[in-house]
Amino acid sequence: MSDRPRVEVTVHPDGSVTAQTHDVLGERCLDYVAVLEDLLAARAVDSAYTADLTRTAVTGWQEERDVDRA
Repeated sequence: MSDRPRVEVTVHPDGSVTAQTHDVLGERCLDYVAVLEDLLAARAVDSAYTADLTRTAVTGWQEERDVDRA
């Protein structure tokens, strides 16, 4: 997994289009719906959340220290 946001768009033989976001965490994926509708001159008729909805970005640090016992 690249953890880099991307959108996978598939055009089916019948002309219908599906799109799925990958590595777009939380509800930020909803921002892509309007963008895709504009790009495709289409309207979303169905949508569902992926597992990325509940995933969070891992941001943190680790520190190592020597501690003298009392």
